[in-house]
Amino acid sequence: MLECFNAFKLDPVVSRVGVWFGNRSLFRDGVWLRCVICGSSYPPDPWLMFCRACGGLLEVVLRAGTTLDWALFRSRRFNVWRYRELLPVRGIEPVSLGEGGTPLVKVSRAAPGSVYVKFEGSNPTGSFKDRGMSVGVTIARELGVEGVVVASTGNTAASAAAYAARAGLRCIVYLPRGGVARGKLAQALLHGAEVVEVDGVFDRALDLVLGEYVAKQSRRLYPLNSVNPWRLEGQKTVAYEIVDELGGAPDVVVVPVGNGGNIAAIWKGFRELKELGLATKTPRMVGVQAEGAAPIARTWATKSRELLAVEKPETVASAIRIGKPLNWVKAIKAVDESKGAFVTVSDLEILESMKKLARLEGLGVEPS
Repeated sequence: MLECFNAFKLDPVVSRVGVWFGNRSLFRDGVWLRCVICGSSYPPDPWLMFCRACGGLLEVVLRAGTTLDWALFRSRRFNVWRYRELLPVRGIEPVSLGEGGTPLVKVSRAAPGSVYVKFEGSNPTGSFKDRGMSVGVTIARELGVEGVVVASTGNTAASAAAYAARAGLRCIVYLPRGGVARGKLAQALLHGAEVVEVDGVFDRALDLVLGEYVAKQSRRLYPLNSVNPWRLEGQKTVAYEIVDELGGAPDVVVVPVGNGGNIAAIWKGFRELKELGLATKTPRMVGVQAEGAAPIARTWATKSRELLAVEKPETVASAIRIGKPLNWVKAIKAVDESKGAFVTVSDLEILESMKKLARLEGLGVEPS
């Protein structure tokens, strides 16, 4: 158990920092991009976020070129980069703060049976976003851009700012005015982020980032929201670590869901391990959304072919307070392929669960 848009036509471009279309020097051999909707394939392009054919989101496909085994991985420090052969970038020095290697804590008083909490709060900035930012900011540094840009409900801002600082890059964050936890905003500011406050919800902030830095094909700042498939590659290492520690995949993995990228990334990690013969099975993925911000859960439950967006999402869990998640197709594919489910919970249930984990198990977690 884990605690844890429109179509853009993007043409190959030559920017002042290099030729990105088909640039394989940054990525391993056997890496390409594939649309999760129509299946169109593309060379590994760090700037390509949406399918040129249908506008769908892309995923990274990696064909391991060597025989891999757990002994090789376990000979290294327990963090994201322990599994470097399963990450898309070549053997370059990563931008790292020691992310990953988080505790897998068995809980006995808060829940019956064999239940574990993957405590992602022990990452450098306090969330799983650090895994993805390590990979994403490493790519940004190699591209030679001025900095990175994100929209955020809090955790992404803190993480992007810290890793940009580590790499010597600027960080611009778009935040919904009054909709971000103060602690997360303080983290971002502490690390030198340039904050742009936006009237409205997170979805409005993300629309501005995508419109300015993806649709217009700007190359000064590298977008690092979860529409960036390369960032999600870092987050799939949650699955690697779980199998690494347990000796196999669990029966069920439960993931809080906001924009939907994390559950998709974790499922991808389990799926890859099975395909490579490093695991004998995959778990059922269960996505959890707050009742007041449950567009993916509603879409899945009704079998709708269109996202049932929530115009004004409301929940105490600010990190998943998202009404128009762009990764909804990926998230639903993860649940369906794994024969899992989506569930919704009330804010009261969220707060009671936080209290239970804190008082019975010593685990202090945020609402999401």
